[in-house]
Amino acid sequence: MVLAVVVGLLAFPGAPTEFRLVPFLVVVVAFFVTDMVSLHVEFRRQTWAWSVSEFALTIALIEVGGVWAAAARVLGLGASMAWQRYSWAKVVYNLAVSVVEVAAAVTVLRVLPFGALADPVSWLCLLVAVLVANLVGTPLVFAAIRLSGGNPSRRLWKELLLPIGVVAPFAVSVGLVAILLSTLTGWAAVLIAPAAAAVIVLFRRFAQVSRAGQGLERIYDFARRIEAVSGREDGSLEIAMAVKELLNADKVALWLPPYLDEAPRLVVAADGGAGWYDGPGDPDDLVRRRALEPGSDGPVLVLAGRASAAETAALARRGAQEVLGAPVATAAGEPGYLEVCDRRSDVVSFSEGDRAALDSMLTHVNAAIRAQQLLTQIRYDADHDRLTGLPNRQRLAVEIDTLLAADPVGARAGLVLASLDNLTEIVDTLGHAAADELLLVTAGLLREHAPPDALVARMEGEQFAVLLPGLSLDAAERAARRLREATSTRARVAGLDLEVTLTIGVAAAPVHGTDSGMLMQRADVALLAAADGPGVASYHQVLDQQSLRRLQLGTELEQAMADGQISVVFQPIIDARTSDIVSVETLVRWAHPRFGAIPPDDFIHLAEQIGRIGDLTDHVLDLALARCRRWLDQDIALSVAVNLSARCLSEPDLVERVQRALRLHGVPGELLILELTEGSVVDDSVRSSTVLAELHALGLRLSMDDFGTGYSSLSQLRQLPIDEVKIDKSFVLGMSTSQGESFIARSIIELAHNLGLRVVAEGVEDELTRKLLTEMGCDKLQGFLVSRPLPDERLESWLLARTGVRSAAPGAQHRRLFVRA
Repeated sequence: MVLAVVVGLLAFPGAPTEFRLVPFLVVVVAFFVTDMVSLHVEFRRQTWAWSVSEFALTIALIEVGGVWAAAARVLGLGASMAWQRYSWAKVVYNLAVSVVEVAAAVTVLRVLPFGALADPVSWLCLLVAVLVANLVGTPLVFAAIRLSGGNPSRRLWKELLLPIGVVAPFAVSVGLVAILLSTLTGWAAVLIAPAAAAVIVLFRRFAQVSRAGQGLERIYDFARRIEAVSGREDGSLEIAMAVKELLNADKVALWLPPYLDEAPRLVVAADGGAGWYDGPGDPDDLVRRRALEPGSDGPVLVLAGRASAAETAALARRGAQEVLGAPVATAAGEPGYLEVCDRRSDVVSFSEGDRAALDSMLTHVNAAIRAQQLLTQIRYDADHDRLTGLPNRQRLAVEIDTLLAADPVGARAGLVLASLDNLTEIVDTLGHAAADELLLVTAGLLREHAPPDALVARMEGEQFAVLLPGLSLDAAERAARRLREATSTRARVAGLDLEVTLTIGVAAAPVHGTDSGMLMQRADVALLAAADGPGVASYHQVLDQQSLRRLQLGTELEQAMADGQISVVFQPIIDARTSDIVSVETLVRWAHPRFGAIPPDDFIHLAEQIGRIGDLTDHVLDLALARCRRWLDQDIALSVAVNLSARCLSEPDLVERVQRALRLHGVPGELLILELTEGSVVDDSVRSSTVLAELHALGLRLSMDDFGTGYSSLSQLRQLPIDEVKIDKSFVLGMSTSQGESFIARSIIELAHNLGLRVVAEGVEDELTRKLLTEMGCDKLQGFLVSRPLPDERLESWLLARTGVRSAAPGAQHRRLFVRA
């Protein structure tokens, strides 16, 4: 205001020009009418209103001039802002700015050669004066925005460029035409009035189109922003923030129903960081209930000026004047709820246009929420058992390590490892379905009778685990005995009453170990002892004598490879679409002369522990490539896949050894596939090294084995030279009977293909599963439906009996095998 007074005194020196009432009133009315039709440009709590007031300003400068032009501007603008109910602070500030603008225009006309109106030079002077007025007023408004805590962006300048650069010159031209016509005849008003009305109508239409264009651009930016939040932990809050910014709202709430092991969530994006407010989390709230009603016609809009008593109460509990509410789709089936409260602008309110905009945004919001929940599902399945829903071994290990790391000195915990007796006999007698039913019953019993703060987990096969935080060894032993007694019962399974009996091994931290690996290993040793005795046993060092067998196997490992005790079997993998045999997976076996068949997991883990995993890998790789070479000699191209231990990736000469083996057998790199575990691929030391890239540079392919059982996500694979993923058989075995498992398999296939990866499905055992996977676009299939793992001589017989030979594909050198129908 002080600036306006100073500028006015400088710009309007001396006595004012002669006052003419009629032109003065005409100009006041012109200012009022033009300011009533505005283009609103919002910036947080501030709103820039742009009108065609240049039309009225042009007439004022010519007809009344000087101080009377400023007075007319003040009266017209003041009446317009009062009519639109602006705050008094804004009215005073904008009136002061208008005085400065008129003063700037008058000063420019005084400096420039402004003369007779018929002279085109005078027209140019008027145009320059009006543009200078705009350029003087704009920074003053921006300064007000900055002083109020805002920081005008480039977008705001961009949105004002068209009104300043195009609309203002047009308005000046129309004003000049109106004045020139009026000097010819008084009847010119008949032409001027419709022309002026047309200018206002056109500007109003321009304002509508401009707002629509701004809205589309912001929705496009909103969609791009939403696409980037699906994999983030704070994705729900980011969605709410994006809606808040797009609609320039005071606060936005997003309520999501319970999903998997997550409780219902309410996230709030609000100025000041408020994390909660009353209303959106209440299922009986009027606005939320109305928005979630089946068959509702889009988002609900409640305005204080048109609210019923019940709606007024709903607004009051939120402390809001206007609310937009809408349902959102979730993977859980139950709809979520999105609520937008109060436009931050003190001029613009929510309207039907904002209701339509929110409706169009819901498509992107729904997609983002479903994508986020899909990743949650994948992460959940990665550390939970598919059958029982309990945490799996990997999750248990994380929980144990987290618990012990929280207090390395004083942390205590008991670990109970429980094995369900006679499960193998039940599988052999009643089948897998009955065994699964019994496992579910056992899981329920353990959940019911374990202490409240215990963590119940499913290990492999018939084994469960119970983590008992804070218990000493003696307390853990007592808890284990109570648990065994409580779960010893009879259960109705497959029409029979079956005995549920658990054998339990107990270990405790810190006396038996200070990390998950040691604690689980010693609980397992105790479980082996309990199976031979009382049913419940605790770990003791004496029990390690029973591990002498493992030590003996370790000393015999190298000789066993030399003597041919350690051999390989091959399991064919076929193209899902053509049934071509594209590769065989090489699986290692040990036929011990005294102990019989040694489970691969036992001696592979043993080889890792004693540092012989590299020798074992080289042995398997040599056998696999030798088999591949024999196929090449028969003019048949068939890839071989070899599993690579995580420990091998840290060996410095791995790449050199693989290259040497390929060269020794004369096998091209593209016929070798190395299968890696999830844990090895996402390990920080591996990701930061070049070993995967160097292996890939040999021409061979890298495959991630058993995908979905670890902690990786497909998004991590973008950073690694992985060619394919193998869906773990736990996701595949139940596809024909479980819609949820089919959903996970389909999601992995689609996400992998989006990343340019091929997908292999393990565990395909029936035609229905094969058909489902083929329809989903899975690239390769592996499982008992195709063939069991076969030793070399039986594989040769199987190939002769079950396969045919295709001629080489165009551009290929070798023939291909296919499985005959």
